[in-house]
This record gives sequence, C-alpha cells and structure tokens, in this order.
Amino acid sequence: MRTRRLPEIGPKTAIAATAAIGGIVAGAALERRHLRAIAQDPDFQRLSAPLGGRPLTIESADGTSLHAEAFGADGAPTVVLAHGWTEQLAFWGPVIKRLEARGLRVIAYDLRGHGASSPAADDDYSLQRFGEDVEAVLAAVDSGDELATVVGHSLGAMSIAAWAEHHDPAARARAAALVNTGLGDLISGHLLIPEMASWLNRPWAGRALLGARGPLPPFSSPLQQAVIRYSAFGPDASAGDVAFYERMLMETAPAVRAATGVALSDMNLWDAVAKLTIPTLVVAGQRDRLTPPAHARRIAQALPYPVGLIELPETGHMSPLERPRELSDALERLVRQTTNAPAGAAPEGLSR
Repeated sequence: MRTRRLPEIGPKTAIAATAAIGGIVAGAALERRHLRAIAQDPDFQRLSAPLGGRPLTIESADGTSLHAEAFGADGAPTVVLAHGWTEQLAFWGPVIKRLEARGLRVIAYDLRGHGASSPAADDDYSLQRFGEDVEAVLAAVDSGDELATVVGHSLGAMSIAAWAEHHDPAARARAAALVNTGLGDLISGHLLIPEMASWLNRPWAGRALLGARGPLPPFSSPLQQAVIRYSAFGPDASAGDVAFYERMLMETAPAVRAATGVALSDMNLWDAVAKLTIPTLVVAGQRDRLTPPAHARRIAQALPYPVGLIELPETGHMSPLERPRELSDALERLVRQTTNAPAGAAPEGLSR
C-alpha cells in the first residue's frame, strides 16, 4: 500500500502559523488579565456582594412570575424600585442600602424576563404588560396603612407611566420618581450618534437597532466596556460600575432584549404622563446620551403634580450606580414630604 505524503510546509507558512498561534496566546493572556482586573476591582466586588433581601414571588395579571426582594422593617414607609432594560434588581444595590439605613422599607423587583423573574407569558413584552407588573407589585406589598412611593429607572420609569395610563395611581402609590427616562422619541432624541438620529428615527430602523436579536459576546472585553461606558455612563463612573452593569447586560436573554427593544422603539407614552396624578419627581443625568435631559424637562412640564426636576452633573444614564448618594437623598426627601400627606397633594420644598 502506497502512503500519501503530507504536503511540505514552507518557511512562510510556518511563520504565518506561528504568528497566528502567538496572537491567540497573546489575546488569551490579555483576556485573562482583563477578567482578573474586573474580579479584583473594589467597586465591582462591593456591587456584586449579596444584598441579603427577603425573597418574594409576585404573579402579574398575565401569570408571569416576578421575583422581588424586601429590605428594611415592615411597617416603615415603603419605596418600590423598578430597574431598567437589561438590568436586574441588584442594579439598585447602592440606593437600597442607603434607603434601608435611613429607616425605609424597600421592595425591588426584577422586570419580566430579567434577573430571576420568569420570561413573559406568551412572550409579551409590551409596555402595557410592564405597567401591569407595576400594579401587581404595588398590590402585593400594600400594607393598607401607608401607600408606597414607586421609583423607576429608564424602562422601569416607562413602566410606571404605562401603569398610570390604565390604573388609578393615587389608589396604589403616594408618590413617584422617574429616573433617566423618556416616554417616546427615543431614537430621534439620543446623543449616541447625533448625525444619524434622523435616519434612525424611521420605524424600521429603530426596531432594527433596539430589537437586534444577535447574541452578545459571552465574555467581557475592553472594547465592549468602552462602548458601554460611552453609551451609558458619565465621566466619573468607575471601571467597577461599568463591569457590574456589563454582566447584567450579558445575562439578559437575547430574545428578551430584542422583544423589549421593539416595544421601546414603538413607544409613545406622552399622553400617559398626564394621568400620573400623584406627586412626581423627575431625575436626569446631564451627560445622559440615551435619554438626554430634554426628555426629563418635557416630562416635568407635562406632569399634573411635578415636585422637582433634578439634573445630576457629570452623570450619564446610570444614576443609581453613578450618583447613589444624591439620588437616595432626593428619594428620601420625596418619601418624607409625602408620607401622611393628603392623597394627591403636591408637597413643597423640592425645587426644579
């Protein structure tokens, strides 16, 4: 039997192969160094520590199971926290700890399809369903003695507006706070690539951008973190802040991310804001590229009972991570000034 001779490898091929292998090895070494730096980052470690909340399971109107956690003493004034798109309830960690230390009861929950909550029943990620989730959580934590203050970041705030559109806010909540959000025109109003905003504002382009179903890389990378930092954070955010959110982004199922993104691209809740008939605080980041302060100003002008518009300096889209002390201070003031006040009364002292 004749044996087939393997082709000879010339010097150029050998050099190219060696260079390729060397590049792979070098890339792997850089990735290990990057991951090791994240794991050792003190801010990342602090943010990743378990919050120690008491778990709650809440069923929404369509049967979707929502995971929530309670912090602080029962009977204390209650704050309900709803996080944003591709986040989890732990995103509120720095705010939760501060509010709990100030004697407040805090309930934070994972939005449908996010964190430990179940995927949406019938794959329904419409804004109306996110609003029904707000109603379910408020109903579940209602002590009967004092209504809660409901706070939303980004999509969580949009959920509050969607809730107000179909429910009586004063029957469930004492006050509200809308943090880093918009209620429509998200694509045309963003500051990521201003010169492309008018082109992206076409319906099909907005759905293609926000509703992209492609999976993200399964591991962190310096490039991905640079994109996240530019898009979502202000200049003072730490590497640990960015890495902490990046992990939540990667853990969000692509189908959930895409379906929710499509709902956001079609969103128009500007009429709903007039139905938010409880004292409402609006918070913006001056350097927010995703929902610039112009959105917050428009919301504040349309509210029936606006009690303040706060624009946090040098802050991007992630105020709960970037400015937890300032945000917690504002939320505590809102709670204290509306507790035991007549329902629907707009307190004084929170200036625009």
